[in-house]
Parts: sequence; C-alpha cells; structure tokens
Amino acid sequence: MSRFQTLTPSSLSRDAFVAAFADIYEHSPWVAEQAYDRGVDDSLNDIDGLHQRMADILLSASHAAQLALINAHPDLAGKAAIRGELTASSTSEQAGAGIHECTAEEFARFTELNDAYKAKFGFPFIKAVKGSNRHQILAAFEERVHNSPEQEFATALAEINKIALFRLQQL
Repeated sequence: MSRFQTLTPSSLSRDAFVAAFADIYEHSPWVAEQAYDRGVDDSLNDIDGLHQRMADILLSASHAAQLALINAHPDLAGKAAIRGELTASSTSEQAGAGIHECTAEEFARFTELNDAYKAKFGFPFIKAVKGSNRHQILAAFEERVHNSPEQEFATALAEINKIALFRLQQL
C-alpha cells in the first residue's frame, strides 16, 4: 500500500479534497466530488484505494458522462499543445513522452491520425503516455484506429484510469 507523499485525503474538507483531486480526471471534478461523497475513511489515504474508488465512479457513470470525460482530453500533439492550452498534467505527460520533439513528418502523422480517429469514433485518441515514446504512441494510434467503436470506448476509459493512477502517484 502506497500513501500520498504530500497530503492526507481523509483529513481534507470536501472543498479541499475536490480542489486537490479535481483534475485527476481531466477537467472532470465530478469524479472527485463523488469520491468524497461516498464517504471519507482511511482507505482514501492509500493511492490504490482512492484510485479504485475513482475508477469505479468513472466506470459506473452514464455513457454521456463517460463520453464527456473522454472528450475533455486533448489531442496528442494537437493544436491545444501547440497553443500552450493543456493542463499542467497533460503538458508534462506529453513532454515526458517526447511529443514536443516530433519531426515535421511525425507531427503531420499525429494530425492525420487524430483527424481520422475522431472522424471514426467521435472522440479523441486516449493513451496513458507515461513510459512511452512518440514512436510507440504513433504505433498504438495506427493499430487502434482499426478497432470497433465499442473496443475504443472501453480502451479510452481504461487508459483514462491509467492516467488517473499516474497522476495520483505524483501527489
């Protein structure tokens, strides 16, 4: 069991808890709100315990709420990144994967794949990029664009939960 290094979630007020965890799920503070509202106990002080609660909230949410959360994520190597409009977490995650080092050809391929993926699925490609490089991300993109919409929706939710765990582990 791994505890948070910088805070003790069970000791926080609802407002402080939501503020601390609001962007664990990209622009979706409702996940943190529901996690707190399900009851505060010592299990929330364990990274895996809080992650499991938050992951369960996402997976039990309505399809519409899940889709909204998926759509809250930026495109990888997309226009928001270029304009500097990503959350601090997304900026760090994409930089850690070397996306900011794309060649012109790689950037063009990301743009092409982002457009094709969104046209097919109606939401952005989601990948927990920590531990991956831009070449591995492009390969995953090229493979997953051929999946069914149902497969990709489920994969997007699984990847979002991985991203959330990585973000919790940074606290």
